[in-house]
Amino acid sequence: MTAEATEAPAREIGRERRRKEDRRLITGRTRWTDNIVLPGMLHLAMVRSPFAHARIVAVDLSEARQASNVVAVYSGADLDESAGVLINAWPLTPDQVTPTHPPVPTDRVTFAGEVVAVVVARSAAEARDAAELVDIDYEELPAALDLKEAAEDKVLAHPDLGTNKSALWVFDSKEAGTGGDVEEAIATARESGVLIEREYRQQRLIPAFMEPRSVVVDPTGEQLTMWSATQIPHILRFALAATTGVPESKIRVIAPDVGGGFGGKLQVTPEEWIVWWVARTLGRPVKYTETRSESLMAAHHGRDQWQRLTLAADTEGHVTGLKVDLLADLGSYVALIGGGVPVLGAFMFNAIYKFPAYHFSMQSVLTNKAWTDAYRGAGRPEATFAIERLMDELAAELGEDPLVVRERNWIRHDEFPFTSIAGLEYDSGNYEAATARAKEMFGYDELREEQRQRRERKDPVQLGIGISTFTEMCGLAPSRVLGSLDYGAGGWEHASVRMLATGKVEVVVGVSPHGQGHETAFSQIVADRLGVPFEDVEVLHGDTQISHKGMDTYGSRSLVVGGEAVVRAADKVIDKARRYAAHMLEANPDDLEFKDGRLGVAGTDQSVALTEIATAAFASHDYPDDIEPGIDAEATYDPVNFNYPHGTHLCAIEVDTETGQVRLRKYTCVDDVGQVINPLIVDGQIHGGLVQGIAQALWEEAVHDESGTLVSASFVDYLVPTAADTISFDTATMSTLATSNTLGTKGVGEAGTIASTPCIVNGVVDALRPFGIDDVQMPCTPERVWQALRSGRQDETTGAAAPHFDPDAGNSDDMSGTAEGAGR
Repeated sequence: MTAEATEAPAREIGRERRRKEDRRLITGRTRWTDNIVLPGMLHLAMVRSPFAHARIVAVDLSEARQASNVVAVYSGADLDESAGVLINAWPLTPDQVTPTHPPVPTDRVTFAGEVVAVVVARSAAEARDAAELVDIDYEELPAALDLKEAAEDKVLAHPDLGTNKSALWVFDSKEAGTGGDVEEAIATARESGVLIEREYRQQRLIPAFMEPRSVVVDPTGEQLTMWSATQIPHILRFALAATTGVPESKIRVIAPDVGGGFGGKLQVTPEEWIVWWVARTLGRPVKYTETRSESLMAAHHGRDQWQRLTLAADTEGHVTGLKVDLLADLGSYVALIGGGVPVLGAFMFNAIYKFPAYHFSMQSVLTNKAWTDAYRGAGRPEATFAIERLMDELAAELGEDPLVVRERNWIRHDEFPFTSIAGLEYDSGNYEAATARAKEMFGYDELREEQRQRRERKDPVQLGIGISTFTEMCGLAPSRVLGSLDYGAGGWEHASVRMLATGKVEVVVGVSPHGQGHETAFSQIVADRLGVPFEDVEVLHGDTQISHKGMDTYGSRSLVVGGEAVVRAADKVIDKARRYAAHMLEANPDDLEFKDGRLGVAGTDQSVALTEIATAAFASHDYPDDIEPGIDAEATYDPVNFNYPHGTHLCAIEVDTETGQVRLRKYTCVDDVGQVINPLIVDGQIHGGLVQGIAQALWEEAVHDESGTLVSASFVDYLVPTAADTISFDTATMSTLATSNTLGTKGVGEAGTIASTPCIVNGVVDALRPFGIDDVQMPCTPERVWQALRSGRQDETTGAAAPHFDPDAGNSDDMSGTAEGAGR
């Protein structure tokens, strides 16, 4: 066998490949959960509580049961133990207060939108009509709605628990041995340095994914099969087995094509448990698809924190300590990982900076609202927002350029690997290079000059320059680290690579996509690794019967953890093929080298293609006695570290001081995401992330009225931006390779969201500083900006206006309010 006279395949990694999956996704030639139709299938409608907190006095199902084509109607009293309960996989502390979470409560509802009855009918429309006939008598109870008041136990969300406080989690650098004493740093700064004290609000957000949640359960086969629009089919399967008494081997969970998630489908939901129980009870296939209003009201929400922050620095602007106190709203129940989400942020408040002392304290609180859990970034956007706002405030106090103050405190590229004050080892990065390129692309100096001129002429439309530098811990996560944080599962990932007899390749992965482009990216990796055409690689996922092991998709882990498992499985294929090739070429395995899809004897033209070996292994007519037929392989990879993408984001914001209108003028970002597999996919992830982060800054907020009803339960009131609301972004990437995986990749799925929110708010506040304004609560709506301006102008008349950064001035006046400038 000799080498064929063919050109080596072009390198796939780094190539702008259009996504394989897009043809079926954008033409509708695919299968969403709601498209599934099974013989004899029934449909569900949920009856939901209109009250945030109420006792269920009486339930009358009789009229609904008489409605046309209704098969059954159930209340919580009808569900038995086989319905199970919803689980919390991340108990933060041994004494965490965790209310029991039944799929349908029997005596009391704890948020507006909680399911209180279920109607089963032959069509979805008939089920919804009959749901209107269910008559439930409630006794309304006082509701715990305000986060701060709930933390004081003024009204109890669950009176039987005796408190709203769920868990207190603390990290202190002195106690951990990673740094000094924060209280000493604060005391010193108060006497002879700079002390910045601020309180910021992270408003409640709704993931607002494109496809509403949908569930189908078929109980008629040997296995019970659930189709669900979920990010976590493997975790869902385990949770069903753990809580309903059905052996895991009898459960098959399929996540077909899923239309977006953003963390909002990283959940085990009451609706899944209800559909499961009804299907088993009736012995019939059952489907439930939520309406958009149900999705906004009762699917989990994100963020919702009060952040109290103290930053200590010396008079030269070197940060000497950071203290963080959080109140985190869990909602009415402790969700799957919701209790631990704020703790992910605990490791990121120090961001890219070298802080010598750090203290973090988080109190999670129960309220009578929909429960919160992971939302794109999960804890890291909240942390980045806080520290980037504080760095701008420090710069304003010093009268210096905010980028200069950041550079004074950040980790230099020659200091990597660097152990942070929070105890994480940052493996690689170059903050200086990313910032320099971003400044050049943005035209930073020119825009600062324009800002100065506008301020001098008192232009009614002021220009603000927003800055955000960030890093994040992603690629969740080393299992040992998760274990140390009391998380209930591991962070490993699994993949297998199958060489088919025809020379084609099947890749089976434990991570499943909801829009990220897994099939394309993994095909590119395998094509390069095995030297086979990109078109010959098929990627399978999302079905626990096909992909029997996995930890699913969240935390920017698909590529850096799942992709590494794919790489290792592909390398095992080559290793197994080596012994076949040695036998076929009558050579020593140690003398063979693999290149461009062929194994050959070094220094000769004797070689055999991997596809030929696959065919020979399939036939197994002639192979050594000491090896088994086949060259398929699988691998399970547990990361040794997180990975740490970073970037610098800059924006120009125009604020009309007469109306409060905020307009995006320019947005530039340079993100270091390590090795880029597909630039088109990376650009798409960054663009989408930017829009979500900007939306938090300017538009999105879940608003409840005084009774706890969500008044932003439609897209009329919950303002998800369209393309018309945004601008074109100037983006670029850099690549300092990660050292914790073979490809050198870093996560990219959450980067844009993490960085853009503080960038925009910093820009808005920068435009308003001449009016004595140092914060605008998100979202920065025209009304809030106008009210801040009105308040700021009133302060100016009393001489209490805060100073602003003037590019031509060496310093500024002392800050008033909560920033202290003693000793300067």
